[in-house]
Amino acid sequence: MSVVDELSDKLAQDVIKAMDALGDEQLPEQVANVLGASSPSSEEIFRAAVRIRLAERRARLFLNEHVKTALEAKKQGKDAPKALAPGSDNENL
Repeated sequence: MSVVDELSDKLAQDVIKAMDALGDEQLPEQVANVLGASSPSSEEIFRAAVRIRLAERRARLFLNEHVKTALEAKKQGKDAPKALAPGSDNENL
């Protein structure tokens, strides 16, 4: 991992924490604009790091909720439900 990658990822982590603490969904966009004014390549890497981290968080929440639901079903002697991502057509995967 290059220095630019490391710094951009660390900035993305810090911005996501601040976004959560402040409830400001636009913060990553604003920081990206500031970063891009002096380093367009760093801006691209930062934006990718934010997207990847937020996508991973959404996927992890989905996984955790599915596992919780499936384990509860098994405790009740039922079959575990199939994992169906919100808004997706899993039949065609």
